[in-house]
Amino acid sequence: MSATAARPAVLAGYDVEALREEFPVLATRPYGKPLVYFDNAATTQKPRAVLDRLARFYAHEYAAIHRGVHLLSAQATVAYEGAREAARRFLNAARLTEVVFVRGATEGINLVAASFARPRLAPGDEILITALEHHSNIVPWQAVCAERGAKLVVAPIDDRGAVILEEFERRLGPHTKLAAVTHVSNALGTINPVAEMIRLAHAAGVPVLVDGAQAAPRLTVDVQALGCDFYVFSGHKTYGPTGIGVLWGRQELLAEMPPYQTGGGMIRAVTFEETLYDAPPARFEAGTPPVAEAIGLGVALGYLERVGLDAIAAWEDELLALATAAVAEVPGLRILGTAPAKAGVLSFVMAGVHPHDIGTILDHEGVAVRAGHHCAQPVMDRFGVPATVRASFGLYNTPAEVETLVRGLARVRHLFPA
Repeated sequence: MSATAARPAVLAGYDVEALREEFPVLATRPYGKPLVYFDNAATTQKPRAVLDRLARFYAHEYAAIHRGVHLLSAQATVAYEGAREAARRFLNAARLTEVVFVRGATEGINLVAASFARPRLAPGDEILITALEHHSNIVPWQAVCAERGAKLVVAPIDDRGAVILEEFERRLGPHTKLAAVTHVSNALGTINPVAEMIRLAHAAGVPVLVDGAQAAPRLTVDVQALGCDFYVFSGHKTYGPTGIGVLWGRQELLAEMPPYQTGGGMIRAVTFEETLYDAPPARFEAGTPPVAEAIGLGVALGYLERVGLDAIAAWEDELLALATAAVAEVPGLRILGTAPAKAGVLSFVMAGVHPHDIGTILDHEGVAVRAGHHCAQPVMDRFGVPATVRASFGLYNTPAEVETLVRGLARVRHLFPA
């Protein structure tokens, strides 16, 4: 089957070749082969708009923000707070003060664990997660539960990699102080019915944090429509810089939370006897903030809005369907994660070949995939494998690149007969 010929007519208006021109790294030729970048679930490449904005800021506009009286500081402050507005708009948050800049989704989860969960947990209390979670949405809760004598409770997944909603609901109880769930699984691509999970949790009086690291680059996120209490995502997965991310939280919850870190930039007044902390979001942004990274993130979020998240999701869905059908013809290949609702992630194993060997062979064909446990070892344990190969799609990937992947897998099979 020709992947190129199978390109759906309904997406004829999606000009992927024009989009690819905006990503300089795609001209790279590893081992003399055209780069096929299928590692987007780990991190995404950056469009020229982001790269140019970072260069311009450092070359012509760089200064420390807030409280500066000189022009460069004032301009940098405006740009930084403009990025906060871009994040507010991207999430459809009700208030600008609900948007906290953090280093990434991981820090956002740790902030909520330390400042929201820790003061509320007592021995015997519970935090509910699912069996799909990334380590970043497991370990912080384990740590705070161990410290407070609480218990981490896990809702199971079925053989297709979907959370069993009835089991999730059954585990919500009077001792549940928080539910923390992924929006999209990084290891399997499963899209959780987070709106329904939030509804179930709220009916039991339980607040909900959503890990949106994999959802934000490809799904329209409306925190008001979802009804969640916290939402986190990372800049580097949304075609922006590393070292920056967003924690969104309900204003009334953020206002009750103590600082996660202390220092400059988050205080109203300091004496040797007492410190008065600033209101959110400044309360949670101690120290010199990542100004350039935040500005770059704002540009990246605007870029995604201009391309259109619905269009990106539809394009990646078609690539996923194409790739799923094509790799199924490879002898001895098994796909893990076949939930009815999936994002652009294809995880698989091949009989008789370690995923690392598959990844190495594909690399020499110019195809960049991820091979390992994807910081989701409990998911691997659930399916009885140590690791998978993960091909994950982005807005710039093409049907022709899917063909390259399939040819690479055919070479793997030739080298390692089933």
